[in-house]
Amino acid sequence: MTEAAATPDHTVDRRDRLVILASSVGTVIEWYDFYLYGSLAAIITAQFFSGVNETTGYIFALLAFAAGFAVRPFGAVVFGRLGDLWGRKNTFLVTMMLMGLSTFIVGLLPPYAAIGIAAPVILVAMRLIQGLALGGEYGGAATYVAEHAPPGRRGFYTSFIQITATAGLLLSLVVILGVRFAVGEEAFAAWGWRIPFLVSILLLGVSLWIRLKLDESPAFRKMKAEGRGSRSPLKDSFGKWSNLKIVLIALVGLTAGQAVVWYTGQFYALFFLERVLKVDGALVNILIATALLLATPFFVFWGWLSDRVGRKPIILTGCLLAALTYFPLFHALTDAANPRLGAAAASAPVTVHADPADCSLQFDPVGKQKFTSSCDLAKAYLAKAGVPYRNVEAPAGAAAEVRIGDQSVSSFHSIIVEDIGWSSIPSGAISREEFTARKAVFETELGVALTAAGYPAKADSALVNKPLVVAILFLLVFYVTMVYGPIAAALVEMFPTNIRYTSMSLPYHIGNGWFGGFLPTVSFAMVAATGNIYFGLWYPVAIAVLTAVVGFLLVREGKDVDIHA
Repeated sequence: MTEAAATPDHTVDRRDRLVILASSVGTVIEWYDFYLYGSLAAIITAQFFSGVNETTGYIFALLAFAAGFAVRPFGAVVFGRLGDLWGRKNTFLVTMMLMGLSTFIVGLLPPYAAIGIAAPVILVAMRLIQGLALGGEYGGAATYVAEHAPPGRRGFYTSFIQITATAGLLLSLVVILGVRFAVGEEAFAAWGWRIPFLVSILLLGVSLWIRLKLDESPAFRKMKAEGRGSRSPLKDSFGKWSNLKIVLIALVGLTAGQAVVWYTGQFYALFFLERVLKVDGALVNILIATALLLATPFFVFWGWLSDRVGRKPIILTGCLLAALTYFPLFHALTDAANPRLGAAAASAPVTVHADPADCSLQFDPVGKQKFTSSCDLAKAYLAKAGVPYRNVEAPAGAAAEVRIGDQSVSSFHSIIVEDIGWSSIPSGAISREEFTARKAVFETELGVALTAAGYPAKADSALVNKPLVVAILFLLVFYVTMVYGPIAAALVEMFPTNIRYTSMSLPYHIGNGWFGGFLPTVSFAMVAATGNIYFGLWYPVAIAVLTAVVGFLLVREGKDVDIHA
């Protein structure tokens, strides 16, 4: 039976508009809270992870960001079950409270310099609470709106929920920019970054007030009245192969690809501009915000179109387009945002000739390891400077050499007396003071050579081709709108009412929490390990292609399914 036949009397009215508004506003605020951290990753590195080396600190900051994503599937299970037993409205009121309060606490948290290891521990704990709350929020809002939608408009209605993630990111960028300009960059880095976190408590109050005006969804009320509710949503969702199979298809054939496209277009692009291309942070926020504003209406457009042509073809086409164009787009982004870097890399490519045994990953979880080998010294400087390089294997025992075009700068082997702890000091050992002096000489020589070859210390804001950067960012977000606009409707249509909240939430949050949420961390680590600033793109490309193939073969179109039956 089609939905049009099942619910012919459902019309669009003022109450439906309130449902969309309340669900959307609340979810915008939750995403605002969640993405403040991602937008301020560089500052949070300095505030809460200053006890480790810079590369490790930044990866740790991204891991703390990803921690919120890691627990989202668990939030989906916990709150999804409550939503199927207790109701959609009551559940997402609880998730909103948890999100808002944990964000507010981050704004009050002392830095590492004040309370030591307790600072990052509490920060990660708040991120975990945020992730649990967000895991329960999205499924509730999407299900609630879909169950209010009239026949043939489910994609259009739920597309407004899909705007919320981008709108939350946009709101966070706008607030950050406003505070940055109001207090200045120095004050913002010192204490002004806390203001956007503290403001969330006011937004929480507004959202709760709006959501308290809502009633329970008609499909849930009907299910309860007819006694069709599930007594064990978890068992019915994941303990029966007939439904678990659909959960797995939804994950691999829809949400995994959707997630990596989403996070590449809206977050990895931000990290790439600021961290890799060394573009000024405030300018990056303006460029990203402009692209988001221009692209956001397309969430609704694709949702509307999916009511006519289906969800599946739009989502899978977006995944394929992204996979085919990411590499040329990010190359173009480098040329547009930091043309001097692109020109220098083309005219004087950098290679690091080193014995592989002399090179470390340079990721130290406890901050105790010393990266003092000749290879580590060279790569650490190049990574910090944002200079792309290629690795070339050198003979065993050779000191690392950095070649910049036809110039070369040799690193040095070192055994530091204070790090040995031996009774007899080997020949060639040097003191920590002497090592620091030699390292400074090496970095100065390398810096002079890079400057002579045209490598900039940071991107010149005056040389940034801002219209072209915005155009590239717009296209990246345009792909996001294709895969994300119809996804809520597609997931809702795959599962019955009595286990819908639980069943749709888990594949969505494994896809977005794990495949997508870990993308910045994994991709940045891939770049740091190889020296190739584009190497991290292989991760989203591979996942997007996998989703396109699995989705084409196994996902069934559901735009005409009766979700009230």
